[in-house]
Amino acid sequence: MSAKKDMQVVIITGMSGAGKTVAVQSFEDLGFFCVDNLPPALIPKFIELIESSGDKMNKVALVIDLRGREFFDHLFQSIDYLGTAADVKAQIIFLDAKDSKLVQRYKETRRSHPLAPRGLPLEGIQLEREMLEEIKGQAQQIIDTTDLKPLQLREKLIERFSAAEQHSFSVNVMSFGFKYGMPIDADLVFDVRFLPNPHYIDHMRPKTGLEEEVSSYVLKWAETQQFIEKLDDLLLYILPHYKREGKSQVVIGIGCTGGKHRSVTLAEYFGKKYSADFKTFITHRDIHKGKGH
Repeated sequence: MSAKKDMQVVIITGMSGAGKTVAVQSFEDLGFFCVDNLPPALIPKFIELIESSGDKMNKVALVIDLRGREFFDHLFQSIDYLGTAADVKAQIIFLDAKDSKLVQRYKETRRSHPLAPRGLPLEGIQLEREMLEEIKGQAQQIIDTTDLKPLQLREKLIERFSAAEQHSFSVNVMSFGFKYGMPIDADLVFDVRFLPNPHYIDHMRPKTGLEEEVSSYVLKWAETQQFIEKLDDLLLYILPHYKREGKSQVVIGIGCTGGKHRSVTLAEYFGKKYSADFKTFITHRDIHKGKGH
């Protein structure tokens, strides 16, 4: 007789207009039983009913947003309950986007913000961001949808929560350019702008860190090798602790000026290095932006 599987509970929350509707549809396609706008106070009772029903339902996704804000104070009590339930594995996904993008989305849909039904969308967005600050701090995954189309968000969620990955821990190493802004969905960010820059070598300027000539240039310096050694020591210490804490993935951001040369080289280096011990993904956010660093 096979052992009973833990119930996987995903709480989807975040800014209004950041993609919660797309997210819950994606989880439905992944076979999750989904409930939209369940009052947080009812979460423990809902989980108990599922467990007592004898059903084989072991994947649940719950959308919690400020349409039920009068119940929002109960959310943290419910999260504590899920954390102490022996047969429940719970995590929070927080969907976010820049204020300017959220305002644009409200204008495109001609909808009013739920916290500012008669006012400016930005007023509601700023109030909502303040109210959600604490729950964002508890989220295991923060996904920035500013530059994501609905299909891209769907693909990202399916990649992270497909059946083959539900119980695994993954490391996503992301290169980016500081000139395009820091990634808000990164758990750890490292600045490598102090390393020698291939941008100042004319024939390397149009190339990227994916090309051997550029990566060899970045890696050959003593300061690069010392940085790699020290960062490797840090990551090898903390990644197992993240895994033990229950995070499904850690996003490591490595940034240089334009996200094309130094950050790409080091993201490739660390992504490949850890692939033997963890399920690893390498993302180059800004590699095709601009014409160089």
